[in-house]
Amino acid sequence: MTQKTYKLDTFDLKMIDVLAQDGRISVTELARQVGLSKSPVQARLKRLEEIGAIKGYRAIIDPIQLGRDHVAFVEVKLSDTREAALSAFNQAVAKVAEIEQCHMIAGAFDYLLKVRTRDMASYRAVLGEKISSLPHVANSSTHVAMQAVKEDGRAEA
Repeated sequence: MTQKTYKLDTFDLKMIDVLAQDGRISVTELARQVGLSKSPVQARLKRLEEIGAIKGYRAIIDPIQLGRDHVAFVEVKLSDTREAALSAFNQAVAKVAEIEQCHMIAGAFDYLLKVRTRDMASYRAVLGEKISSLPHVANSSTHVAMQAVKEDGRAEA
């Protein structure tokens, strides 16, 4: 079965922008903000979800309130970049809770990780016990963030 593709129009894009700022907005308020009635907005929402333009809704958690305000960006160079090695690394990274983001990079290193922990001591343990033991890690370099200026598409207060 082939998936039908849809071209998003200005109403779809506006709905997505509004939902990105407030995923709990009522359909009635969403309709008001985009300039449509409730029924077409409900139908568009269903279609956007079905085609995967909207993947889900979630709570945005404040990591500082949870005591996880230490952020480090880790450049990782692998010893092997064949497909099997990349796959093994990707699968192992997914299991490390402290790794908030992982991006394959074209450049001087292979991956960039965003790691969030309680403090420097916790980060050192994660680096030494988890990141360094990921499959095919040859070396890593850490950059510690001093302040989050913009995260999740929003400027920090």
